[in-house]
Amino acid sequence: MVVGNLRTNTRKCFVIAAVLAALLPAVSGAAVIASVDRDEVELNESFTLKVTVDSAIDTVPDVTALEQDFYIGSTSQLSNTTIVNGQISRSRTWTYVLMAQRDGELTIPPIVVGPEQSQPLMITVQPQADVMPGEADIFVTSEVDHTESFVQAQILYTVKVYRAVATRQPRLSDLAVEGVEVLSEVAGEERTYDSILNGKAYNVVERVYALFPQESGELNIAPARFEARVLQDGRITGRKVFESDPINVLVAPIPPPPVDFPNAAWLPAKSVELTEEWSRSPDNLPAGEPVTRHIRVTALGQLETQIPVVEPAVSDNIKVYPDKPELRNSAVPKGILATRKDQYAMIGIVPGVVELPELQLPWWNIDSGVWEIASLPGTTINILPSANALPPPPQEIETAEVDEGAAVETIVVQSTLWQQISMGLAALWALTVLAWWLSSRPARKPREPEEPPLHKQQSKFLKAARKAALDGDANGVKESLLGWSRLQWPVGAPRSMGELATRVSDPLARELRVLCNASYGPHNVPWDGERLAKALRSFSVLEDEREKIGADGLPPLMPRPASVDIRAR
Repeated sequence: MVVGNLRTNTRKCFVIAAVLAALLPAVSGAAVIASVDRDEVELNESFTLKVTVDSAIDTVPDVTALEQDFYIGSTSQLSNTTIVNGQISRSRTWTYVLMAQRDGELTIPPIVVGPEQSQPLMITVQPQADVMPGEADIFVTSEVDHTESFVQAQILYTVKVYRAVATRQPRLSDLAVEGVEVLSEVAGEERTYDSILNGKAYNVVERVYALFPQESGELNIAPARFEARVLQDGRITGRKVFESDPINVLVAPIPPPPVDFPNAAWLPAKSVELTEEWSRSPDNLPAGEPVTRHIRVTALGQLETQIPVVEPAVSDNIKVYPDKPELRNSAVPKGILATRKDQYAMIGIVPGVVELPELQLPWWNIDSGVWEIASLPGTTINILPSANALPPPPQEIETAEVDEGAAVETIVVQSTLWQQISMGLAALWALTVLAWWLSSRPARKPREPEEPPLHKQQSKFLKAARKAALDGDANGVKESLLGWSRLQWPVGAPRSMGELATRVSDPLARELRVLCNASYGPHNVPWDGERLAKALRSFSVLEDEREKIGADGLPPLMPRPASVDIRAR
């Protein structure tokens, strides 16, 4: 029995040692990633720090170094397990609510988790803004980053709702603008944080929109409107309304292009960057073999459809075959980040060195108000002779007894002839390789004209509807709006004006019902085309589940489909 127990204990020790040996490399190699929800905050505003470890580690992060510059609030943690193709991966995330002790450029030091640590982070803390009207329990503010802008330049519009008391059935109005035509995009997710103003604690909900005016003139942004029932002294009041101040933005026309680039496309942005990638190194490229060049343009504060194509220079020694570009938009704290990626298949034809010149893209800096140049350094391609090339045949010299002058003439003629034959064979081989490569590629359909972006197609229908309304053409209004609705709701589009009126906000919904009564009602009720055209300039798409909001939470930042200001171009 003693021997059996000894063997059992020994076997258990080996199992435990094997498990520890398997876990130790995972722990020692665990990556620690720290991130914040905002890198720019005001003094007395809270923000969130997340520390993620890509393994199932139980060690708690050491955050004592944060206490030097930050107050540490509530803390939470979350474990995540993912199974992909039978591979199990685990991670753990700790979330800390922080508040800066002073303003300025502060550093979040590396967070230590076991033997690993994260990279330091920089955060900008601005002095506290004087935005609170007196000692109100609830108030709304709105602001723009530029009160003067240019056509198609991004304008960030920020709305903040401050609440020091609990609310019920809250509702924040959608964006409403008048004046010039404008495109709007959501710039990031809705943010919720805490703020202390004059010693009073507020819960803040922040929404940010990116506006892109499409014409010069004046952009008028209506006050942001917040409605809610307020819980005071254990009682719930009736619905109360709180509004921000209206905002006007002056939109200037497009300035002239720079002198050195008279044909420059208009590209207003906060920053523009040019980068490139090669499928393989172009330093030594055998003739007849393809290489792919990827050119990426990244613009902060612009839409992807506004980025112009940057075409590389063409050389007689290289054949270039462009492919369809990749366009992408993403929301970041400073607005919309747009990316355009063009790719080109390149084949060297003639051996030799080819110098591709520097690429330059002029763009307008919306912050400094000047033209700048984004550039990509030039590239050298060394095209090598192919290994399958045929060597030129040796020269033959006649040995017949002829005079010296005639012999020299014979040699020159034969040498030139063989040179011409060699060049012809080389050209024939190059064409053969090119034909083989083209035949081996999958058949490409003829490039069809690209459809315009969805918002431009919708704007076309809305513009036609406005024109029909001003002309008093009821059937034209219905046909145009039903065409717009089929783009807005590809599945389950409304089939009548009455059904469409239930999916859009006032005053457009009201005017559509008037149009329905005038068309199908028992009485000849007149409808006002000018009022309908005005309502079509700015309206929102409603969400069916809008009223299913939590008791003390605000509705989502942007319903699905997006509830944004829609304008006819």
